[in-house]
Amino acid sequence: MKRYFKYLVIMLLAVFPFVINAEEKPTKIDLSDYNTLNLVETLKDEEMESKFEGYKETDDQVVIYMFRGKGCGYCRAFLEYLNNNAEQYSNVKLVSFESWYDEENSKLLEKIAGFLNEQAGGVPYIIIGDQVFPGYAESYNDGLVAAVTNLAGQAPEERYDVFKEYNKSIKFKLSDAAKATIWNFVFVTIATVIIMLYIKSSTNKVLRALGVETDKEVVKEATIEEPVKKVTKKNATKKPSTKKKAVKKSNAKK
Repeated sequence: MKRYFKYLVIMLLAVFPFVINAEEKPTKIDLSDYNTLNLVETLKDEEMESKFEGYKETDDQVVIYMFRGKGCGYCRAFLEYLNNNAEQYSNVKLVSFESWYDEENSKLLEKIAGFLNEQAGGVPYIIIGDQVFPGYAESYNDGLVAAVTNLAGQAPEERYDVFKEYNKSIKFKLSDAAKATIWNFVFVTIATVIIMLYIKSSTNKVLRALGVETDKEVVKEATIEEPVKKVTKKNATKKPSTKKKAVKKSNAKK
């Protein structure tokens, strides 16, 4: 059986590298790895004069994430709405991702939209807390105000942040290819064990039919005969000493 076990270990070592290579390793999102602009920088990038006087960013501000395309009309309309309501949105911090010309930002948009079970059909794609606003129209304004007000009423550490939630959701996953490889290995292992046991059993039956002792039978006979021989030798050494004593006693009587 040790020999068979060795074969199985060799098989495992042969398959294991393929399983490792097939693993999907999702990575956490670090916004510092992406090209982002704040509110004032975004307005400047769109050649719009900022109305946010003395603009500063703090950790207490409500974050609006915006995926946009430079020159996009609807994106500019949303930025104009924010800019024209600077007092109302003074507690807001914008993080914008230009995704028309930046491939990494474009991929990030698809990743985040998928995480939110949404389709990234275009830009602007605006996220406030757990609220998503695909595109922009004036009819969105009330919803935008409500979303910002809702987050502003919560402690900063309690606010829903899509990127933090995404990073929390990262778990070890295996691709379909890796899962298939593992199941194939399990099947092959079980089948191999069954075949080996069947071959061993069939071989022993054939050997018995031919009158040839199997290794197992020889071992059993050896372990049984060895103690018997020792007992026989031990008894043989005792008997002569008894006879000598009997002879000495008979000579003493004479």
